[in-house]
Amino acid sequence: MSNKVYESAVLINAALEDEQIQSIISHIKEIIVNSGGEIQDVEDWGRKRLAYMVKKSKIGYYAIFRFSAPPNIITKLERFYKLDESILRFLTISLSKNALEHIEKNRTKSEAEVEIKEDEEIVFIEAEENFDKPSEETAINS
Repeated sequence: MSNKVYESAVLINAALEDEQIQSIISHIKEIIVNSGGEIQDVEDWGRKRLAYMVKKSKIGYYAIFRFSAPPNIITKLERFYKLDESILRFLTISLSKNALEHIEKNRTKSEAEVEIKEDEEIVFIEAEENFDKPSEETAINS
């Protein structure tokens, strides 16, 4: 069987302690790796307010996993999702080539934006440092 690339979004009960949530996330990673998958990316969105109540919860903890794996992993993974009462909702999809290209394009775009922002902050800090120092003209006129 050839590996496909999947994305699995998981909504975890946000009422849990951070250690419990991280334990669930690491358990999901273990299931993927132990079943022959390879994790490409994990997006940890954290706690977010939900648009509507899900299993009596107003807040959920979002985690998104991107991984390549054989198709038989999905049944194991979704069985775990269904049996774990801490997981409120989940959705696993197979990513097409177009979706993968779009994700990569957005990732490189966001990385470039971060670099530009860091450069702007450096320039701003240097400007602040120069602003605090009196110029030569001010020192001569004093």
